[in-house]
Amino acid sequence: MRQLVKGMVIDRVRAVFNDRSQGEKPVQRRDDGLFGPRAVAWRVHGDLTSMMVGGVAALLLQMLHPAVLAGVWDHSNFRHDMLGRLRRTARFIALTTYGGPEDADAAIARVRAVHGHVHGTLPDGTPYSAGDPELLAWVHVTEAVCFLDAWRRYAEPDMTQADQDRYFAEVAVVAHGLGAAEVPTSRTEALSYIESMRPRLKVDRRTREVAGILLNHSPQHWAALPIQQLTFQASVDLLPEWARRMHGLRPSTLTRPIVQGGTRGIAEVLRWAFR
Repeated sequence: MRQLVKGMVIDRVRAVFNDRSQGEKPVQRRDDGLFGPRAVAWRVHGDLTSMMVGGVAALLLQMLHPAVLAGVWDHSNFRHDMLGRLRRTARFIALTTYGGPEDADAAIARVRAVHGHVHGTLPDGTPYSAGDPELLAWVHVTEAVCFLDAWRRYAEPDMTQADQDRYFAEVAVVAHGLGAAEVPTSRTEALSYIESMRPRLKVDRRTREVAGILLNHSPQHWAALPIQQLTFQASVDLLPEWARRMHGLRPSTLTRPIVQGGTRGIAEVLRWAFR
């Protein structure tokens, strides 16, 4: 019975993160990629629950930048393909973390090619481009901070400062490959960078619409809805207080222990299934 349950959980998760209609299969781990088994990135990126929580939190932070929001609004089919967007992001991270060097190089090249077509003008007339090194740095740093914060909260609360700094130094390799400007290589630098960007962030009608679609889209299977709702609440809970205020998201302090406890429970089930 245990093996049957394990198999069902694994099959359902793989169906969510791999587009079988496109022939996608789970990325196989290789020792000769950008990082290797001893890298902190292997540890952090291998935990499904904390990556889901951190990934959604990162999207909510990223869209506060007007140029990131414009890129999604003008060039993305987000209203009808939110799952596809999440899948593509997850697969890029899997390929660059666990794939061989040719897998990582190809994934980075594909993203750079897509970015070459994503450009336009903000409502105030300012031009934007997804290939802008400074914009790429914002996307990278918010993602790395959220992934690491979720990992620390739901997997390794006593993670050393040295390992946290190693994580930022490691994943900077991918950011540079994508064309990002200088990116932080320590947690302290990353948090300082995000704080320095706050004056440039804003929320408007479009931000609220994109965030609403992200947080309220229906999963592929109705049975996954409670889990999705819980992990998305955990994502909102992971955001800095100032970011929650900007989005108008104010989770109750009374429900926070329930959200965090339930998310830890989901994490344990998934770790058991994939162990």
